[in-house]
Amino acid sequence: MNSSVLTISERNNIETGPWFSKLSLPLRSDILARATVRRLSDGALMSVRGEPAEEWIGVAKGAVRVSSVSLSGKQVTLTYVEPGIWFGDIALFDGLPRTHDASAHGETTLLVIRKPDFRDLLQRHTELYEALLRLNCRRLRLMFDQVEDLNTRPLASRLAKQILLLARSYGVTQGEEVRIGLQLAQEDLAQLLGASRQRVNQELKGFEREGAVRVEPTRLVVLSKEKLLAIANR
Repeated sequence: MNSSVLTISERNNIETGPWFSKLSLPLRSDILARATVRRLSDGALMSVRGEPAEEWIGVAKGAVRVSSVSLSGKQVTLTYVEPGIWFGDIALFDGLPRTHDASAHGETTLLVIRKPDFRDLLQRHTELYEALLRLNCRRLRLMFDQVEDLNTRPLASRLAKQILLLARSYGVTQGEEVRIGLQLAQEDLAQLLGASRQRVNQELKGFEREGAVRVEPTRLVVLSKEKLLAIANR
């Protein structure tokens, strides 16, 4: 990969990613040498459920919206893949089709590794097997945490926790405030939490009254992480 095709900030997002940065230099270099850069506009479809898996992907800028369609035909957002995160390896391992739809959320830049190159990387670097195993163990733990939260925590607690996670991944500090750079409508937040937009709106108004956040059109601004933590722990 020619490093000039990525901006400085995009390359930094990849190289400082919590998983990628822990790989050995030879493995990181080999991955980057095989990667191609793909730039997508907001809403561009990357893959759909049921398609064969052909690529392993790292997010260098923007976000990837992972979603599915309910039995009633409603689109449901499951997660947003943030810069520095790699995904798509599970379907390359088990050979089964993609389980969800994936699309760009905002202007998005990806590093793409083709399936044959992914397999060759595994053959050349046994370290990659162990690294991906650790990555998927972490994903599994996070999934269990989310299921536990869904069944044991009230909506206000789950919403506060989600806002804190978004602030950590996409937050831009402006004085004492943290503006979440990812554009999210209240319907998007509701889908992430398995709740209605009306209930999320009510909780956000409560957060505003407590001085924890400020709600702007398609933007959230964190005014007090401490107050959000207190709500998350209720």
